[in-house]
Amino acid sequence: MPLTASEFTPEDTLVAVMIAVSATDDTIRTSELMSIERMVNHLPVFRDYELERLKEVSNTVFDVLAEEDGLDILWEAVRTTLPERLHDTAYAMACDVAAADGAARETELRLLEDMRYELNIDRLLAAAIEAGARARHRLL
Repeated sequence: MPLTASEFTPEDTLVAVMIAVSATDDTIRTSELMSIERMVNHLPVFRDYELERLKEVSNTVFDVLAEEDGLDILWEAVRTTLPERLHDTAYAMACDVAAADGAARETELRLLEDMRYELNIDRLLAAAIEAGARARHRLL
């Protein structure tokens, strides 16, 4: 039976947010996938994450985003499955994925704006997170 967004673990939710940012422009770039993989493999929040869930979570996100109210469903899942103390973590990961290829696209920026609103991310904190992501992913 397929996974639903309401069944996400907190780690699944972090992955879902990253996949959603990558998928917003209908093209998932290799650099974005590598960024997601790197975070899942190395960040402490994913210490106990079962990597085989990545594909199932990704497919669930694609299915949810294909629905008319898909973003509403995603934000509800984020609010209900992700502890509030990790909202800024999710935002930071989303910013890293958006910046992974050197430029955030309009659709990615709109999703990040929605995310700031939906998760009540402080504007100054969001600006600092965004600046950090730009600095980490700047091209020569």
